[in-house]
Amino acid sequence: MNKQKIIRYLQSIVAIPMLAVVMPLTGIQNTPDTTQVNNKVEVSSSAITTQENEDLTVKASVVDTFFKKYDAPLEGYGMKFVTEAQKNDLDWRLLPAIAMRETTGGKQACKSSKAPNNNFGWYSCKKGFDSVDESIEYISKTLGGNNDSVKHYKDGMTTEQILKKYNPDSIIPGYSKQVIKIMKMISEEEVK
Repeated sequence: MNKQKIIRYLQSIVAIPMLAVVMPLTGIQNTPDTTQVNNKVEVSSSAITTQENEDLTVKASVVDTFFKKYDAPLEGYGMKFVTEAQKNDLDWRLLPAIAMRETTGGKQACKSSKAPNNNFGWYSCKKGFDSVDESIEYISKTLGGNNDSVKHYKDGMTTEQILKKYNPDSIIPGYSKQVIKIMKMISEEEVK
């Protein structure tokens, strides 16, 4: 489904509930002003949520398209990547780019039996996860500074600061630049 179709579909979902609120129903008495104010707040809140969902859907589609282009096993996890990035105040392209850099989008995932579902080279392939979803949740939470058991990632760090902690340039020269380049490649999918 292309971006325009997604946008039109989501707009139609917003329009129908808004018409139901705006159109008066015959035979029903007016309700007190407090209810009318509440309805306005709910409609406004609903519109914001719908816009956020539309943005997430578009970004998820971009991530999945990027992985599909490279025949990467992580295709289909786009929505998980973008929702976890949003929850943890991360750039939505960061984890997909790390996964692409570390394991070619899951093609070269950690092979150790102690590190299943690790498509990020996390902890030098010494830590595994019960599922790919869990790995995305854990690493997003950690890089976003929201994992109390991992203290060196702080809330509010820039993407470059996060990458320099993830894999310092002293260990892999130019690592942060490589991942940022992949993030830009993901953004280019959005333009097409």
